[in-house]
Amino acid sequence: WKSKSQNLIALSTCEAEYIALSTALREVIAIMHLLEDLKHNFFPIHSSLPTIKCKTFEDNMSCVKMANNHKTRPRTKHLAIRLHHFRHYVVKKLISVEYISTKKQLADIFTK
Repeated sequence: WKSKSQNLIALSTCEAEYIALSTALREVIAIMHLLEDLKHNFFPIHSSLPTIKCKTFEDNMSCVKMANNHKTRPRTKHLAIRLHHFRHYVVKKLISVEYISTKKQLADIFTK
């Protein structure tokens, strides 16, 4: 894990959260691909192999809706296409983005 300032300018907190989500999922997708390669190359079992999925939690409801609903809206049309790279994984149900309350999230204490 790492802490890094964002290299894009966000116009709202929703955008800042979406940029952070996109950056985190970029690394998750790389790990998912690595696990898929390991599963097929090093475990040549002919039975059914487990499907690799990821459940992601986000504390911004607008960001969760933007990640799960792929319609372009006037307030989100300016977002770069490179931020939407994980959308087809959400459609395939390999990645799920769910809301978590900030009251349940202990790590949020360290960001204030």
